[in-house]
Amino acid sequence: MTDIELSNDIKFELPEDVCSIIKTLEDAGFEAYAVGGCVRDMLLGKIPDDWDITTSARPLEVKALFKRTVDTGLQHGTVTVLMKNKGKLSGYEVTTYRIDGDYSDGRHPDKVEFSSELSEDLKRRDFTINAMAYHPERGLTDLFDGKADLEKKLIRCVGDAKERFSEDALRMMRAVRFAAVLGGTIEAKTYEAIKALAGNLKNVSGERIRVETEKLLVSSHPYYFKQFYETGLTAYFLPEFDICMNTAQENIHHCYTVGEHLLHSLETIDTVKLKKESGEDAYRRDLKILRLTMLLHDIAKPAKKTVDESGVAHFKGHPALGADMAEEILTRLKYDNDTIRMVKGLVAAHENRYEPAADVLRRAINRVGAEFFPLLFYVNEADTLAQSMYLRDKKLKRIAALRRLYINIMEEGDCTDLKTLAVKGRDLIERGISPGPEIGRILGEMLEDVLEEPAHNEKEYLLEKYI
Repeated sequence: MTDIELSNDIKFELPEDVCSIIKTLEDAGFEAYAVGGCVRDMLLGKIPDDWDITTSARPLEVKALFKRTVDTGLQHGTVTVLMKNKGKLSGYEVTTYRIDGDYSDGRHPDKVEFSSELSEDLKRRDFTINAMAYHPERGLTDLFDGKADLEKKLIRCVGDAKERFSEDALRMMRAVRFAAVLGGTIEAKTYEAIKALAGNLKNVSGERIRVETEKLLVSSHPYYFKQFYETGLTAYFLPEFDICMNTAQENIHHCYTVGEHLLHSLETIDTVKLKKESGEDAYRRDLKILRLTMLLHDIAKPAKKTVDESGVAHFKGHPALGADMAEEILTRLKYDNDTIRMVKGLVAAHENRYEPAADVLRRAINRVGAEFFPLLFYVNEADTLAQSMYLRDKKLKRIAALRRLYINIMEEGDCTDLKTLAVKGRDLIERGISPGPEIGRILGEMLEDVLEEPAHNEKEYLLEKYI
């Protein structure tokens, strides 16, 4: 890495590969800068995930200067330069300064005009915080006060907000997402433009909406999801949530509408404990699953709401319907099968109530599935903390007792399913039982026995008793 010091005394570190690409381009007579998100992240003191470079060189001129390149998007001026450093091959997008034409598809410009001016390239970008460029010698180029906006945690469009959002409707979700990540605010004209153009989101694919939704949900401020609703965006990608925001819960256990309860439950997940228990590798996956679960766990309440003669609301059957709705919503947003399966299972089980007894919990683990239980405790906790204070301490103590019991069951290696049963189907066949339903019946009886008394999970004992 090469140390760079700006005139404002902020010290950056640029990867050697990035410095090498910039130097190669400039030695050939062109301009080149690191640009966009990587500059924003450096100012925030973060190590960027990606490094983008903008240059006055045309795409074919870039290709001629480097041994390994990939034609990422020549028509839009982008070439990926591959650099090998310490045996590892990394790719860096190098894009020619450009002026964008009309965006008839609401995502890509119909045509681009290459430019020799950095300023022309920067003013086509979405937000001021993403429209800064950095050069190892010339320092920071900030034509739209992006650094000041970053310090104020302000999300503001470059130029006319309606123009920027008309070019790509997903930028409206990105504005909310950046505000959530920074814990900041959206500038007034930018915010009003989102409200005015929210309907354009209907032209954006589920995959792209999923990415922005997920980035917001796993941020430190998931409650900002409410801004998707307040700007009218959820009406076009999650209309079920809008109904929840307008559904009261006339019940002693609740103090919010269904929608507000969902929003508050997003923030009550114990992320510190989750990171410690999940580990670095699984943490992001588990947090994603939990935040999606909390967003959707009561999504079916409006459809299942009834009010009794005393004015108390009930929502019987909402977990089962909610699981189906969660599957439909996540499929619509193009989520992977594993995420859909996990969220659906957690939504289906989130209202289950178990007494803190070992045999009861072993049977519950068998019915629900052992893989769901570590996360289910987080769901139950977050759900409780987003409710009223009525019996809160009692509810949390029961959840804590169940968690301790679950840990003990796992540590003891108690049998909770047919996979861990000491007897297998082949053992019964060897004893003369014909393949078919009878084997399933016998194994089921054996499993019931060891769920009640785990010490009975011995092969000889079970075969002698049930054969």
